[in-house]
Amino acid sequence: MFVKAIERAKEFTRPVHIITRLYNQADILPGAATLFFVNDQGCAVTCRHVAETLINGPQAQQHYNQFAGERAKLVKNQEYNFKLQRLEKQYNLALGTLIAQKINFIDCVDSLTQIDVTYHSKYDLALLKFTTNGRFHYGRPAEFVADGHLPKQGQSLCRLGYPFPEFNNFGYNATIDDIEWAKGGHQASVPFPLDGILTRHINDETGYNYALEMSTPGLRGQSGGPLFDTNGVVYGMQFATRHLHLGFDMVNYEVWLNAHRAKVSNHPFLHVGLCINAETIKEFLRQQGVKYYQSRP
Repeated sequence: MFVKAIERAKEFTRPVHIITRLYNQADILPGAATLFFVNDQGCAVTCRHVAETLINGPQAQQHYNQFAGERAKLVKNQEYNFKLQRLEKQYNLALGTLIAQKINFIDCVDSLTQIDVTYHSKYDLALLKFTTNGRFHYGRPAEFVADGHLPKQGQSLCRLGYPFPEFNNFGYNATIDDIEWAKGGHQASVPFPLDGILTRHINDETGYNYALEMSTPGLRGQSGGPLFDTNGVVYGMQFATRHLHLGFDMVNYEVWLNAHRAKVSNHPFLHVGLCINAETIKEFLRQQGVKYYQSRP
């Protein structure tokens, strides 16, 4: 049902790769997110919490570099561990604290020279403006559903994103004590579609209808990806998953497991996806003077 629509969405949807380093942990953590382009001028939308990586990552790196500079001055004697703990407390560094984060926009532009970021004042929504000396790598930009055509409860819609960070083109550079992108390795991402039906329209505390609730969850990494119909017309953008407690709890419930009786407990939840609707996104783009396209469903 969504075969042609997914092919259409692939033209304007792109993966975002993120690598994260945590204090006192050797592993580099790969993560993924999604964005989609809304015009032919390099303008794209994604979630605010995705775009914030552009600022939070360098800030965390700068903070850690200041700490590392002070740590290097410590004399490694019997008081070293005590002084190190005091320095860690001074810089609010504990096991698992974010100390570096890098972001890579895949197959978006040639020779990226600048990215301008604008956050929505209230919702988990951000505008990215790519500037390049080369060319853009995406095809036709997205087309939003025309004004006044809200989807109805029960309508089938699909999301597209990159929830599984299978890339490995990164590593740790001991010389500069930092994580970095590598030329080798695997950097491709395969788009993952997920359909569902519209369950509810979501209002904020003022009663403004800003989001759509879907019967299936938005997967990690699909944040910032488009929500579209069978024609590829965009109705919203995935930004969160809500966990609804079903009340079908079982505590010490006796079952058979591998020919043995066992007692299990289960507290089931329904995981539903939340998408900022097209009306909210278009209003944000209008406020920023950004060109976009519409199509009747």
